Amino acid sequence: MNRPTSARSDHWTFLTNHARVLITLARDPGCRLRDVAELIGITERAVQLIVADLEAAGYLTRTRVGRRNQYTIDPTVALRHPAEAGHPVGDLLATFLHREDSPAPEQEHAASEPTAG
Repeated sequence: MNRPTSARSDHWTFLTNHARVLITLARDPGCRLRDVAELIGITERAVQLIVADLEAAGYLTRTRVGRRNQYTIDPTVALRHPAEAGHPVGDLLATFLHREDSPAPEQEHAASEPTAG
């Protein structure tokens, strides 16, 4: 059964830009905001505003290291929406960062096969 598509249904995503910025900075705490913007597909100014929001809410702190910023995320801060308020942001980050740390499925399979000998 084919579903009709509309312009609106083609453009929504599960994660907000705030979540994407936070995940990107969790992956690379020294990432330049210009690079974050390019990775996510939004303007650098939008990333700056999001970082300011996240910093004001206590999700991250920015520390100047030489000419660059280093971002530290507090994984204990609760998610903002009442439906998720019982979960710390670290749970969300762990979901995305855990996948990157896991071996690829073919590596897992090869590691679990017995060796001849």
